[in-house]
Amino acid sequence: MSNISSLNEFLLLAFADTRELQLLHFSLFLGIYLAALLGNGLIITAVACDHRLHTPMYFFLLNLSLLDLGTVSITVPKSMANSLWDTRAISYSGCAAQVFLVALLLGGEYCLLTVMAYDRYVAICRPLHYGTIMGSRACVKMAAAVWASGFLYSVLHTANTFSIPLCQGNTVDQFFCEIPQILRLSCSDSYLGEVGLLVVSACLAFGCFIFIVLSYVQIFTVVLRMPSEQGRHKAFSTCLPHLAVFSLFVSTDMFAYLKPPSLSSPALDLVVAVLYAVVPPTLNPLIYSMRNKELKDALRRIQESITLLIPSGSVKKLSQEQEEEQHGQEGKQGATP
Repeated sequence: MSNISSLNEFLLLAFADTRELQLLHFSLFLGIYLAALLGNGLIITAVACDHRLHTPMYFFLLNLSLLDLGTVSITVPKSMANSLWDTRAISYSGCAAQVFLVALLLGGEYCLLTVMAYDRYVAICRPLHYGTIMGSRACVKMAAAVWASGFLYSVLHTANTFSIPLCQGNTVDQFFCEIPQILRLSCSDSYLGEVGLLVVSACLAFGCFIFIVLSYVQIFTVVLRMPSEQGRHKAFSTCLPHLAVFSLFVSTDMFAYLKPPSLSSPALDLVVAVLYAVVPPTLNPLIYSMRNKELKDALRRIQESITLLIPSGSVKKLSQEQEEEQHGQEGKQGATP
């Protein structure tokens, strides 16, 4: 029985053996990664630069974009590099860093989605107390609790996972270092501690899930009783994107970590990992921007500001060139006898 600490590297899943398919995988992941960078970057820029979006809902949305940006940046670039350079290796420290950061960001995202559901509950069901309950200090404390919870979750899982001895080699059947795949490399009965920790985490996650479901039951009860159609539309436009993101994230994440071994297969595990680690960070900006008029207006204002800056600079540069050319011609005329 060899211990995991004696390994120098792990071997990640190879998407393809032929060079053409490797380059196709690189191009596909590059497009997805750039889309995630662009979408989340625009939301971060809009919320940070537009004072109209300095509200609790958009503050939490900024944190969600940071978490999504981190998740996709940890998993996708390494897989792209492996396909580009035709390799499968990842160092021991690199694998440990992936496990730690992915657990931190995914755990933090789940906690943040719970906080965002609470924010929507207070805004719709208790609007008169919203300013008091969701003050700036309270929002900062909630965000700090989200990141601290993700950090604690990550430390426990990383320490427990990398203390397990291995006797099944070092091949990880996934495009990044995923905890369930590492557990498959362990010896029999040596992974029970980590499985127990996963069960405890699942129970806590289920508690958050029940809290979110009950919050939305009350939210929809209040919204459907609103006499104003415009008010109902505005409430739904802020709640439905969050509900869609939560459903996509929770369904794929729970299936990946809680599915029975009999359902496991390399192809299915790969699809599920892409669905919970790559697809949500890419689609979340699109989901939130589709039905959010304030966010669209903020992005439009940023675009107009950039558009106005470019012509003014070009005109200024052009006028300077014309002035220099005119001075040159006057100098030539003065020098002519």
